[in-house]
Amino acid sequence: MYEENTFKFLDPGQLVDGELELVLTGMFPGDFARGLVPSYRLDMRERGDTQRRGYIDLRVGVTDALVMYGGQIGYRVEPPFRGRHYAARGCRLLLPFVREHRINPLWITCNPDNLASRRTLELIGAELVEIVPVPQDNEMYKRGEHFKCRYRVDL
Repeated sequence: MYEENTFKFLDPGQLVDGELELVLTGMFPGDFARGLVPSYRLDMRERGDTQRRGYIDLRVGVTDALVMYGGQIGYRVEPPFRGRHYAARGCRLLLPFVREHRINPLWITCNPDNLASRRTLELIGAELVEIVPVPQDNEMYKRGEHFKCRYRVDL
């Protein structure tokens, strides 16, 4: 998709859904030699408020480990703010920006027992493709994550 010297970060512009907004807080160049792709971090906030409700990471690239286990989007909603569909709304807001990077399909993974993430992925129209074992030499496996649900979003 991108090579080390050809990737250019883009401006995501204003990403707002009612009172929810995504605010760009970081851009990370990655390390192609180590298989790490460039990524963005966007905080989920209420409009006009600086308190972070959670975040979304967009990883721009395609590696076997990323599409099989890590996912091209990762998200976290802080416990006091869960149950408001922030992750689903944030992912939907991010999809046009994903298209700008010519990512298609988009792969998002989660742990099989993470019912909230699975519901989030259903809400954005992602399709569960399979549940795969995580290789024992993968950092996720070492953290106790032995299986991943792989969801596909066709853009």
